[in-house]
Amino acid sequence: MSLYDFLYYIILPVMCLSALLVFVRFVIGPSIADRVVALDLLIIIGTGIISIYSIITNQPTFLDIAMIFALIAFLGTTAMSYYIKKAHERKKLKAGHVNMYEEEEEL
Repeated sequence: MSLYDFLYYIILPVMCLSALLVFVRFVIGPSIADRVVALDLLIIIGTGIISIYSIITNQPTFLDIAMIFALIAFLGTTAMSYYIKKAHERKKLKAGHVNMYEEEEEL
């Protein structure tokens, strides 16, 4: 069994199965944070599949596409975590809790 056979017959089906399971988690995730993590994992799996396809077909340009795809996924996840953090802070302020930045300024 060569490397190409191993990638094509074992690794790709496992990655496709994991993508399917993560997609199910994305659909039924109870919170937005669960869905963000599932979406990030889906994009990482997609990047892996693109990379394996690049190795199998001997097309190095697909690796550039996978790298750009991973960068966009990272930026999207970072932006979403910033949004979730700000929403949580606004919710705490509306409930009358102390602002966490005021505690840092006193130190």
